Amino acid sequence: MELGLSDRVYVLTGATKGLGFATARCLVADGARVVVSSRSRESVDRAVAELGSNATGIVADLADPGTPDALVAAARDRFGRLDGALVSVGGPPGGGPLDGTDEQWTESFRSVFLGTVRTTRTIAGQLGEGGVIALVLSTSVRTPLSGLSISNGLRPGLAMWAKDLADAVGPRGVRVVSLLPGSILTDRGRDLLARNPDPEQARADTEARIPLRRMGQPAEFGRVAAFVLSPAASYLTGIALPVDGGILRAL
Repeated sequence: MELGLSDRVYVLTGATKGLGFATARCLVADGARVVVSSRSRESVDRAVAELGSNATGIVADLADPGTPDALVAAARDRFGRLDGALVSVGGPPGGGPLDGTDEQWTESFRSVFLGTVRTTRTIAGQLGEGGVIALVLSTSVRTPLSGLSISNGLRPGLAMWAKDLADAVGPRGVRVVSLLPGSILTDRGRDLLARNPDPEQARADTEARIPLRRMGQPAEFGRVAAFVLSPAASYLTGIALPVDGGILRAL
């Protein structure tokens, strides 16, 4: 199936590794051009080198109010246009509902919630007919995840805000979709497993709860995200799409 990605331009935040980088690879492989960002110059340079001539990158932090305009400018300066975005941030600190400090909640709100809203709002204002934004959230949008209480508190609100945004920009032909990755073997996924006394047993227990009986690979998420961002998905908007091997039990 032709996705229609050739020469389209996307910005991807937090995209020098993990799910964002997997998506960037899929987009570039299908002819798109990308601007990737992260807080590390070394990570940005490494990602751009691997992605090739259809990629550029900037060092940026979603907690910085200047980041959204910098992302838009990078896309237009290098590639002359902007067609969409994948907005992803690092996961907030782990811990139970009684563990998070005020400082952790405040910092996580600034980066995970407000940074995402600010960036998405700015990019949405720059997009015309056929534009699209995908937010990388989590299955915690629909069910709490043990040991990730700050994430459980913030991500459902982002999903509802994205739904509201989809209604607002839909008449302009702009789409907004939330993606809900489950247990995927990214660096963060491995880190969460490593926090357990027996990481191998923790992985086995996790996989036993997944109907497909395995954790996902980043490329499996990347292919879904690239499709959602493509013109081939032109009638998808306002949804929260799980990429989770079936672990969510709700319809």
